Amino acid sequence: MSNQLDVRLRLVASFVRPGSVVADIGTDHAYLPVQLVSAGICPGAYACDLREGPLQNATQTVRAAGLSDKIQTVLSDGLDALPPGCADDVIFAGMGGILIAELLSRAAWLENPDVRVIAQPMSHAEDVRLWLFQNGFTIDDEAAVFDRHHGYVVLAAHYTGENTAVTPAMPYGGTLFGKSDPAAKRLLSLQLQRLKKRRDALQNAQSDPDETARLCAVIDDFERRMQV
Repeated sequence: MSNQLDVRLRLVASFVRPGSVVADIGTDHAYLPVQLVSAGICPGAYACDLREGPLQNATQTVRAAGLSDKIQTVLSDGLDALPPGCADDVIFAGMGGILIAELLSRAAWLENPDVRVIAQPMSHAEDVRLWLFQNGFTIDDEAAVFDRHHGYVVLAAHYTGENTAVTPAMPYGGTLFGKSDPAAKRLLSLQLQRLKKRRDALQNAQSDPDETARLCAVIDDFERRMQV
């Protein structure tokens, strides 16, 4: 991959299956689809954005790369303006987990075992995992990476039609639990610290006992899984 991609997007690109047509949702400058097509990983791509400004930037990037015949830029709110089944791998990168879950819920054609969902939430990854678990998707793999001391997680999932039984901590760690690489361990440790900070704040304020109890259960399960 070209050095146009930062380490976060390079990790996202590594989850794309060779030979797949990709749809990059929230593409901004379209660096990711341009690099995937330029490198011969993808024969074609859709570069999608909700706003005109970023989409114009994307169009300029595609034209400068000489790939207008292979990459189509689309003004779209999520996948709303894309034809169902147009892509094999669908990327949601650089947006919050709550938004990703919302966009996933509006695209029924993703309920296809041959389609891969690749998500890189900037926050609230637990919302993405929980939505996938509760809507018939299986998380195939996850990986973590750090850039300038900020941690990111990328996950890949596909539809099976079977919901996943979820323990309290699973949405917060997913398949990162059990991984031995330093980035995954570091990201899990930071997540655990955030959960404890939230629990402690609620306990000190003596407010929302139900949420406090839920967080205590999450933390207990989280610590058990990290020790395995």
